[in-house]
Amino acid sequence: MTRGARHLWVWTTAGLIILLGITPLVEYWLTNPDDQRLVDLDVYRTGGQMVLEGRPVYDFFTPAPQLLPFTYPPVAALLAVPLAMMSWETAQWVWTAGIFLALGVTVAYSFRESLGDRLALGKHAAWLFAFLVVACSYLMPIRDQVRFGQVDILLVALCLADCVARRPWWPRGLLIGLATAVKLTPGVFLIYLLITRQWRTFWIATLVTALLTLLPFAVIPQDAADFWFSALLDPERLGSNAATTNQSTRGMLIRLYLPSDLLTSLIWLALVAVVGWYGFRHARQAYLAKDTMTAVALVGLMAVLLSPVAWIHHLAWVVVVLGAIAGNGADPVRLRVATGVWLYYVVPIPWWGVALRAVEIPVVSPVLGRIVQNAFGLGALALVWVLGTWLPKRRYSL
Repeated sequence: MTRGARHLWVWTTAGLIILLGITPLVEYWLTNPDDQRLVDLDVYRTGGQMVLEGRPVYDFFTPAPQLLPFTYPPVAALLAVPLAMMSWETAQWVWTAGIFLALGVTVAYSFRESLGDRLALGKHAAWLFAFLVVACSYLMPIRDQVRFGQVDILLVALCLADCVARRPWWPRGLLIGLATAVKLTPGVFLIYLLITRQWRTFWIATLVTALLTLLPFAVIPQDAADFWFSALLDPERLGSNAATTNQSTRGMLIRLYLPSDLLTSLIWLALVAVVGWYGFRHARQAYLAKDTMTAVALVGLMAVLLSPVAWIHHLAWVVVVLGAIAGNGADPVRLRVATGVWLYYVVPIPWWGVALRAVEIPVVSPVLGRIVQNAFGLGALALVWVLGTWLPKRRYSL
């Protein structure tokens, strides 16, 4: 067998392993009752339909029982038009395939040190890649991508590729600009580019963001005005900020007996300042130390922790975190830590907090229950310390 034929056979086998590994997940969520299936994809698709029909994008709600509005910038509605031109069944399969394609890209970049610079090096790299894709598919933030038909893993792949690709065929900054225009939270990468003085990339990302933000004012001007001057200013439009799925710093504060008022906002802003200072400072240090993967992982966690609302599926950045911790796979301690982080985000720990609160055990339920309910957000804070302090010390101590 020639080398080319052998590689083809190995990668075909790896592809089959991935397909078999993700089939239970896909089958489970794509056979849900229709009104519970890929509900966020339904929002995107309906937004595109509103554009096609010339109806207000920010006035519609998807059918009961979801009643979900369009919450993304208006350029996202324009980009969703092709989805609206597909049948609902076709859109579900196309979008789900896109989720796993984006996950594959994210895994390939995140675990580049472990896999080798060229994935075609041999069968072990191919099979390791297949194992990692399947393992990451069962992280709760990734499961929720499939459950809801979410876009987060695509945004992760765009920002990651823009930052770590060695010889990109696109102008570096283009993908960050696209991601930021589609969903505002990747805008933290503009701060990262600024503090690391990647001037050319920063200006390209800023220009692309600006152009894609201004484009809807020319195409769907009323919708653009509705978003920037009305819909964007209503945080409750995104859903209940106190819900368990909101694992942002603000969401955790609201659940810890603090009402959503001025005091909570002031405490939140103070914590955001501290977390942001620590996270971006260490991201800059990682970049200067030529550890771009750790820098990107830290900035991705900032997108979650600094946002007023960050649902569990926003934590798709955990895939990049795992790659940064694992490194080249030579340090068994780092591998054990990565495995522990993987397991932590596979298990639905925040919902254990909900169950603990429901049993109404004096002191335990109202105190421990709420702490456990915040587990993924608290885990993200711990990961900022792991990446910013523990990992450099571990690396330099070897």
